[in-house]
Amino acid sequence: MKKSPKFDPATRIQNSFHGGSFGDVNPEITDSATFMFAKGADMTATFHGEKEGCFLYSRHWNPTNLNLANALAAMEGTEAAWVTASGMGAITNAMLQLVGAGDHIVASPTVYGGTFAFLKNYLPKFNIEVTFVDSTKPAAVEKAIRKNTKFIYTETMNNPMLRIADIPALSRIAKKHKVKLVVDNTFTPMIFSPARLGADIVVYSMTKFINGKNDCVAGAICGSKEFINSLIDVNNGTSMLLGPVLDPLRASSILKNLYTLHIRMKQHSHNALYLSKRFKEIGLKANYPGMSEHPDHKLMVRDMNAEFGFGGMIAIDLETAEKANFMMETMQKKGVGYLAVSLGYFKTLFSNSGKSTSSEIPEEFQKGMGLSEGLVRFSVGLDNDIENTFALIKESFELTQKKFAGTSTRATKTKAKARK
Repeated sequence: MKKSPKFDPATRIQNSFHGGSFGDVNPEITDSATFMFAKGADMTATFHGEKEGCFLYSRHWNPTNLNLANALAAMEGTEAAWVTASGMGAITNAMLQLVGAGDHIVASPTVYGGTFAFLKNYLPKFNIEVTFVDSTKPAAVEKAIRKNTKFIYTETMNNPMLRIADIPALSRIAKKHKVKLVVDNTFTPMIFSPARLGADIVVYSMTKFINGKNDCVAGAICGSKEFINSLIDVNNGTSMLLGPVLDPLRASSILKNLYTLHIRMKQHSHNALYLSKRFKEIGLKANYPGMSEHPDHKLMVRDMNAEFGFGGMIAIDLETAEKANFMMETMQKKGVGYLAVSLGYFKTLFSNSGKSTSSEIPEEFQKGMGLSEGLVRFSVGLDNDIENTFALIKESFELTQKKFAGTSTRATKTKAKARK
């Protein structure tokens, strides 16, 4: 499926905007848990999903949350959306709405650690099987599909290896076998429009780039009206019954931040591309999809909304956790950014993935995906003077090289001796 060259997520968000009911330039915040009805029949009809335009209870819908959901649906090009109190809330609710006991899922192993843990450790308690397959290999994904498979799950740009999934190819496979394609687009909002590429459901941790301020946790599910309505059905809806509702005060804050997302994504991408090119000059091993040598560079160019760049994430390989920790600590002292989990912040954030955000993934899976113990997930900030930032990183790298000079050689010899 080809995306329309005219699809502009930023303009769609801008066009979805409307002010408040009293001439306020920002929509009002509906700070209410419950809503009144003029007629008892209207309440009954709303309970049964037979009446639109009425609000029942904020665990079901809230006007402020609806404003944010409508803007997100506009951005994604989906019929509807629903917002949750965390990214994991969005991921788990979308999955649980699609499966039941005895069902099967095909999923990428290279995903956020919490997602992997949910798939690998939690779902089997309910007799739900998961087969992990490299989603960058569509033929292998198709081979793993069974009669009881309900959906394929992948991340557009995976965490933390930054490989790109071929969404159109996976969509064709999903449609052929009558299963759903669920895509986590957290790393690449606006850069990719998965629903336009064939995904059935798109999920986000809005904690990251979408909100961009690291002041709250939140998530989103974008899809068809039928699917979103099924999530909030009072009898069978996973979101209605499990209740991961987003507070309307936070929804209002995220909505305002959403209108600057296009500007922020461009700057994140600009800075990350600059740093990746400079890293190459000084011999710092880095993986970035914007570089021509990246294995999925051409694929990304084919499917992306080019004006927003290649994203703000870089994977830096420092070989060992000791070297990674020393360099991250040095960068933090020099003011490059913060040694912290999460991403998409206006300050640069870095963490050793295998020991933090991907630590739930067993060592054999980490090795299978090529995750080095020294891999640093580097979320590039909105720095105005990126040249100065690079200079500080270079100093940190040189100090790391000096401190660990010869370490790699000794480690190689030790491993070789152990194999003998």
